[in-house]
Amino acid sequence: MSKSALHVETCGQGRRLVLAHGFTQSGRVWGGLVDDLSVHHQLAMVDLPGHGGSSEIRADLVDGAALLGDAGGLTSYLGYSMGARFCLHLALARPDLVDRLVLVSGTAGIDGAAERAERRWADRKLAERLDPVKGGPAEDSVAEFIDRWAANPIFGRVPAEANALDERKRNTPAGLASSLREAGTGTQVPLWNRLGELRMPVLVMAGARDTKFTALGQRMVGAIGANARFVQIGDADHAPHLQRPHHVATVVHTFLSTPDPE
Repeated sequence: MSKSALHVETCGQGRRLVLAHGFTQSGRVWGGLVDDLSVHHQLAMVDLPGHGGSSEIRADLVDGAALLGDAGGLTSYLGYSMGARFCLHLALARPDLVDRLVLVSGTAGIDGAAERAERRWADRKLAERLDPVKGGPAEDSVAEFIDRWAANPIFGRVPAEANALDERKRNTPAGLASSLREAGTGTQVPLWNRLGELRMPVLVMAGARDTKFTALGQRMVGAIGANARFVQIGDADHAPHLQRPHHVATVVHTFLSTPDPE
């Protein structure tokens, strides 16, 4: 890990909420969700390792989660996709820092060793297109890589202003490649057998058309227990917060505002 503080930008007032973005994004890629949540919450929008203002930071999921906790402190955390995996690692390693946890389109890991190895290989191939290990010209520019990544059918149709492609293309080839190599899904040690350790209230969300992550989300809630709930966002795919930001913001605000059970 290259030790440094993660870049953070803040806005809004009220109960603090840390936002941890997805791969190829940054703390500025939250669409209308920020507009809605900042009315009632102080938002700390973190740039995760290899992204945005943290492009020079190299960290795996464990070390990156520690950096996320250093940046956010004791408060509530919301993570999307890659960000959900960082937040989950933080909640398990430092439950004293996580008051409430929101996981959007997240997973506790790939079960099988062979499947994890296959995913690591695929992510390394993607990383090599951006930042060849042995030097030489890259096959993709950041712009080409981002355009192809955002066009993946899993994301469905996301409004152009919410997709923030210009902001995402400010990422660096080396930064994105390091994220794939060090914090890709295939690098994650499965955490399914540890989910029952989570004692804070947990909200898990997924888009209704994203059947894979709907199933993963429901499985996570079942493994966590009574302190967790699953909400499916209708008419949405893998990025429900970008497609239906007002609905997602309402669900999140209600969750954060509900008093803890006696």
